[in-house]
Formats: sequence, C-alpha cells, structure tokens
Amino acid sequence: MTKKNNIQSYLFSVVGVIAMFVILVAVYIVSHAAAVRIDVTSDRLNTLSAGTKAILKKLDTPVQIRLYASQGKDVDVGFKTYEQRVEDLLNEYKKVSKNVEIKKLNPEPDSEAEDAANLAGIEPQLTRTGEKIYLGISITMLDSKVALPFLAPERERLLEYDITRAIANVSTTEKIVVGVASGLPIFGQQMNPMMMQMGQRGQDPWVFLSELKRDFNVREVPMTAEKIDDDVKILIVVHPKNPSDKFQYAIDQFVLRGGKLVAFLDPLSIVESQSMPQQQRFQMAAQGGSNLEKLLKAWGLEFDSNKVVADMVYKTEMGGGRGAPTQTLPTVLTLPGDAINTNDVVTSEINNLTLLFPGAFSGTPAAGLQQTVLIKTSTDSTTVDRFMAEFSGENAVKEFKASGKNMNLAVRLVGKFKTAFPDGKPKDATPPADDKKEENKDEKKDAPAEAGLKESKQDSAVILVGDSDLIYDRFAAQVGNLMGQKIIMPINGNFSFLQNAVEQLSGDNNLIAVRSRATQSRPFTKMRQIQAKADERFRDKIRELEKSKEEAQNRLNELQRTKQDANQRFIVSPEQQAEIEKFRKTQAQVSKDLKNVRKDLRKEVDSLENTLKWANILGMPAAVALLGIVLALLKQKKTAAK
Repeated sequence: MTKKNNIQSYLFSVVGVIAMFVILVAVYIVSHAAAVRIDVTSDRLNTLSAGTKAILKKLDTPVQIRLYASQGKDVDVGFKTYEQRVEDLLNEYKKVSKNVEIKKLNPEPDSEAEDAANLAGIEPQLTRTGEKIYLGISITMLDSKVALPFLAPERERLLEYDITRAIANVSTTEKIVVGVASGLPIFGQQMNPMMMQMGQRGQDPWVFLSELKRDFNVREVPMTAEKIDDDVKILIVVHPKNPSDKFQYAIDQFVLRGGKLVAFLDPLSIVESQSMPQQQRFQMAAQGGSNLEKLLKAWGLEFDSNKVVADMVYKTEMGGGRGAPTQTLPTVLTLPGDAINTNDVVTSEINNLTLLFPGAFSGTPAAGLQQTVLIKTSTDSTTVDRFMAEFSGENAVKEFKASGKNMNLAVRLVGKFKTAFPDGKPKDATPPADDKKEENKDEKKDAPAEAGLKESKQDSAVILVGDSDLIYDRFAAQVGNLMGQKIIMPINGNFSFLQNAVEQLSGDNNLIAVRSRATQSRPFTKMRQIQAKADERFRDKIRELEKSKEEAQNRLNELQRTKQDANQRFIVSPEQQAEIEKFRKTQAQVSKDLKNVRKDLRKEVDSLENTLKWANILGMPAAVALLGIVLALLKQKKTAAK
C-alpha cells in the first residue's frame, strides 16, 4: 500500500510539474501575442495619446513602418532595452489601426537589410569600438516616404510625437506654407571674412525653424514686404520692431483674406540686447520694444512696449554660473500649469513655460472678435519700466506693488476682423529729392489709394504673445551633438507652444494632443506660493526699514543745517546722537523681524519638503501593506463562510 502511494505521489508530482510547465508556456504565448502592457508612469508615456489614435483611425491607406534595429553582440544591453521599448510602442500603433504594418529588420554589415537602411535614409552610429549600429524608422505610404534616421535614447520622451508626426506627413499630399518674418536674425547670419579671420563664426538659424520644417514648408518673409504671398497660409512674426505702415497693411490684408497669424511681440528682447555693445544697449532701451500698434488698435487691444511684467509668484532664479552670484528676477517668469489655459487645445498639454521680460495685453476685443487667454500672470504681478527691468535687476521691483489681477501674456482672437486701414494702402511718407520726383509725387497724390479688403468674409484667427525670447534656442532647449547628429531636448514647453499654435492654425489639431511632448522641468507651484507670501512680508519690512532710515537721515541733515557755527558742523550734537541711536534700534528691530519671517518661511518649506519626502518613501509600502490586509480579510471571510 505504501509502495502504491509512493508511485501515485511520484506520478502526480511529475504530472503536476508538466502541467505547470504547459500552463506557463501557454500563458507566455498568450501574453506575448496579446502584448498587454500596464502603464504606471505619471505622464502615461507608454500609452498612445488621443491625438495619435485619432490620426491612426483616419488612415484609409496602408502604412508600412520599417524598424531598422541592430541586434548584434556589439550592441549595448541598455541600447537593446531601448530598442525593445521602441518596438513595443510600434506594436501599440498596430493595435489601433489595421492599416499599420510593422516590419523589423536587422541591418547586419554587408547585408541586404543594411543596403535597404541606407537607401531609406537611416543613419548608422558608431560605437566606442568603431562598430556601426542602426536604430531608425522608415515610414511609407504609396509613393510618400519619411525617415527618422536615428532614434536617440535622449529623445525618448518625444518618440511618440516623432513617429505620429511622420505618419501624418506621409499621409499629407502637400505641406502648408508657413511664412516667417522677424526683426531678429532667426534665419542665421553669415560672418564677413574679416570677422572669420578673427576666429568668430556666423549665427546658425534658430532651432524652432528646423522643427517647423519637418511639418511645413517654411519661407522667409522680409520685414519690408508690402504683400504676403497668396500661398502662405500661416504667418509667424517675431519681434517686429518699428514696423512700417505698409508692412502692417500687408499683415492686415493677409488676415482679412483668411490667413492665420502668430505674432511674438516684446517690450525687451534679450536676444537683441545681448548682441550689441553696452552703449548701444542704452540707446536701444530708450527706443522701446516691438509692437503692431495699428493692428492691435483695430482689434481692440493694447500692448505697452515700454513696460515689462514682473510676477512675484512665478519669478526665476538666474545666474550663479562660474561663481557668479544668483539673482531672483520677477521679470523672468517660469510659468506652471496654473498660469496656462489647460482647457485650450494649444496649451492643454503644456505644464511649463519660460518667458523673459514679457509684456502684457489689455483692452477689450473689437466687435465680432472673441478672445481666449492662453497664458496669464498671477495676481501678485505688476508692470515695471523696461529700462529699469534690464539694467537694475532685482532692484527693478524695489517699490513693487501688486496689481491684484491676472495680466494676459498670450491671447488668441477669433472671428471676423476689420481693417486697420480704412483709407486703403498707406502711401510713401518719404519726400522725393528732386523736382522730377516731386512731379511724380504730385501724380501719385492724385492717384487713388489701393482700396484693399475692409472685413474678412470668414472667421480667421490671430495668436498674440508678449515675448519673443521664449522661442530662442538657449531659453527653450538643450541642443547637443550625438555621434554627429544634432539632438534637441526641450527644457520647457516653449517650442511645443509654438508648434501647437501653428498646428492648430493649420487645421490638424490631433498632433497637439500627442502628450509625449513632456518636458524635463516641473515647477513646484505650492512652494512658489509660499515664497511669494513671504516675499510680500519681506517687502513690507524692507519698506519700513528704508522709511525709518530716510526719516532718521532727514532729521540728522536738519540738525546739521540748524548749526550756527561752521566749526561745529562736524561735531555730533546730543540731538544727532539720539537720532542715530534711535535709528540703530529701529534697524536692529526690523532686522530681527526679517530674520523671524525668513525662519517661518524656512519652516513652511521644510515642512512641505518633509511631507513630500515621507509620502514618497512610505506611500508605496503603505499601499502594498493595505492591499495585503484587504486580501487577508477577504480570504479570512471566505474561509469562515465555508
């Protein structure tokens, strides 16, 4: 009987192991086929966004995505892991649309796959050992083809956007023409031979242009243009300083015929200021910033190009490099989600923007126009003189007094626009030099002005932004070089804001909803609010100290003037000594109060930091423990029921 039981136990154990093995294999096969993934990232980075799904569902023609990924032994393990994540993401595309076909190729040296990769525009990268590795994508629809030459791991957060944008491009027959006009050298600037001999080099085009060129046909529009070409659908104007009436008229007629406008105005362009000598900077400061005053007036808005916005909640710490002291500048704004309109498609996926010395828009839109505020300040904000903002640093807000209201940093106007030039095209204001030209002038006076359009027949849109520096390379992205390829990593949502605006105006809103444009920085909003409240108390104490100091000094001066004998003016009188002693006591008391305020601030910040730290440390263990207790109670209840 015992022997029989042993045989049964042996058989059952063997059968059990085999059964368990079969079950595990089946689970692996099913799970591998299903490719089920659980996304626990805070930004849902491993889940396709609504915008991507919308674009994929619109596909009515097969799209082939070829993934060229090296699989050799020379490929680093970390790189192989990244390759797998890329492949997993592509499989998510295939799940959404039956018209998406994924094909993976291993471009080994001297293979047909390597030849195909080179023909498709996939660029190999060299490892430390000198071996070539490939990781690129070629997307084809009929005769249209787009290549992503190399998928850099550093750009992984933008991977979904890059792939989706490439699919949108192959499915579009013709790129929209985007015109760009600027008073700054955003298209680059060549250095003259003499400067090149001195070791200086020209200026490269701004990075945002290369990003736009991936989706649009970008064309330069001169600031002297008197007409915007008919095939230009979207016009971007950057820092239009002292624009002529004819240029503003060209924009006016462009908008009235249905063109879309994105204008970056600026009371103080840091790019322009830092590119010139100190003496010229002082002269420029007196000239004011950029504006489209005549157009804005017709649209019911105002933009003071001599005033810069200061905000105590969204202020930014600047400098500190190479041993230099840091400055906290309320005129450089780091804007979190609270300052951004999360209900609008242009800004809904942006959680961080950086604006440098921006201006604000005010006024009420003209009849027929509807305004949407995209970016705003906190209520603890005001405006300061642009000259003081540039050259006084933190002292620019010495007498800061909050306006108590939100100021508009970026707005969109939608509706039927009316012309800012009811009398038609402006005439030349420059008088001719000789009699013959004088006669020509008289003839032109008699000639009627070009009538032009008076009102748009259909709704159009204009986006106005109170800063131009936000789209400059240094303030929007880190630009590096990886194995000979330029890598652009956004440090905030500045580039995304511009791209979203252009994409919305171009008509394809789905790309805006691709959430993978997440940025590296997440402002600590709560701590900023605590800091702003404490700063308000600091300002009151500082004013009190300065007022007491001024009163004491005035009293001392008055006592000095009342002395009759000139020889006695350098001797401190008892009254002066009493005033000095009083001032010292006041100064000591105010300094003590300031110290207590700073101490209270530090306590609030430390308390908040400790709360977050312990929440991070204990949050997950506590959740697991709670889940275990719940499961134990359920099991106990189930056992008791039996």
